[in-house]
Amino acid sequence: MSIMQRIGILTAGGDTPALNATIYGAVERANQLGIEVYGILKGFGGLLDSRVPHVPLNPLYMTIPELTPMMGGTILGASRTYIDQDETEAIKKITQRLKQLNIEGLICIGGDGTINGMQPISDYFPCVLAPKTIDNDLGLNYIDEPYEWMREEIDSQGESQYRQVSRREEIDLDGMINYVTPGYATAVFVVAQSIQRIRTTAESHRRIAIVEVMGRNSGYIALGAAYGQPDIILIPEVPLDIDLLEERIRALYDLQKNVVIVIGEGVADENGKRLGETSSSFDPAGNVIFSGAAETLKDMLIPRLGDSYFQQKRRHANANAGIFTRKVGHTQRGGRPIRFDRYYASQLGGKSVDLLTQGQNNTVTTLQWSNEKGFTLDSIHGNKLRDNWKMIHARTVHKSFYDSQRFRPSKLGIEYLTPIFSHAVGSDDLELMRNDICNSGNLTTRYQSINVDIHKRLKMLE
Repeated sequence: MSIMQRIGILTAGGDTPALNATIYGAVERANQLGIEVYGILKGFGGLLDSRVPHVPLNPLYMTIPELTPMMGGTILGASRTYIDQDETEAIKKITQRLKQLNIEGLICIGGDGTINGMQPISDYFPCVLAPKTIDNDLGLNYIDEPYEWMREEIDSQGESQYRQVSRREEIDLDGMINYVTPGYATAVFVVAQSIQRIRTTAESHRRIAIVEVMGRNSGYIALGAAYGQPDIILIPEVPLDIDLLEERIRALYDLQKNVVIVIGEGVADENGKRLGETSSSFDPAGNVIFSGAAETLKDMLIPRLGDSYFQQKRRHANANAGIFTRKVGHTQRGGRPIRFDRYYASQLGGKSVDLLTQGQNNTVTTLQWSNEKGFTLDSIHGNKLRDNWKMIHARTVHKSFYDSQRFRPSKLGIEYLTPIFSHAVGSDDLELMRNDICNSGNLTTRYQSINVDIHKRLKMLE
């Protein structure tokens, strides 16, 4: 093992509740090994800045008090600025700046976009990735899954579309690569609570509630939302069968006078068009902005159910009044991480330091699961996640995890979720809710942003 003297760490892409926990785990492991850690601010944007804004995270090999695994978000800040592999000069300048700081290895915390930004740097400088994403879409259902993708040219400009041409009918849970990503468990915890609260409104007012959750390509959050006991779950991986859905809604509404539907934001119709897609608008990461799958589904159900359906039951004046929508939104990706995320994010952060000291490069830390061993740490080379055209595809919910006739997790889907959530919430999580939220001091004290204290530690490359 070659012990480095100093490493860098950054967080890129969207925030999750478990980022600080990952940073914390990396710094604590570095303390044990006698390695200094510099936190690069603003993700890859910090590396592109000639001053490279950074913060020493463990002076004298002691973790700074501002860094705690209990806090959501990231004290280092994040951005959706990425590095293109064709920007050779920029990459060379980045490696020069890292060497000027005497940094010998770099840990990037992020998802597939972060891997793509990290890989060009890894050609010149040792890099590893610690995974994060609330969508739980960074990984593989099985090791040879990338080879099932085919690329199809779709226009004269060379724009390509990728299609998974074959897929295993069943999978083994212990064969999944990166069983679960930090941030996912907390996101599901928040969603499940939201559904339970929305249920009482739907129940009291005899209404149909459509709750939209995150998951552009992958329906893991929607699948995990089953913990909130919604009546119907719709995931992006299964095209919407509107006739079957209407039949199920009518049966449930007749029985219990309310229905709660969870819909992933990327759910598509039978023609493959995403319900809430607005093709002319994009977010900062280049992703299509969705106008709202929940609102689109409501617009589809209003004429199908009709005003008379609610009027005859003497419940609402019309269908529009009988159906309402809610987005859980960014609440899913914010706030304090629950115990599962805190613990395993910290473990993966520590593992990433070990990988660097072992001479690994362009490698991703992974969290594996087996019935015999439970959760264990491992790693995989970044290229193993790529298809033959070097693309990384979002891991989707395997069809064996979902019962498309009942709109529920299947038996295997339940088996998948159970190890993650059986002990996901700690007693300290509940104690915080009891003591912190209703603390009278909150009424008189302004929120103290961690950014203020971190800025006092800020350093720049001369």
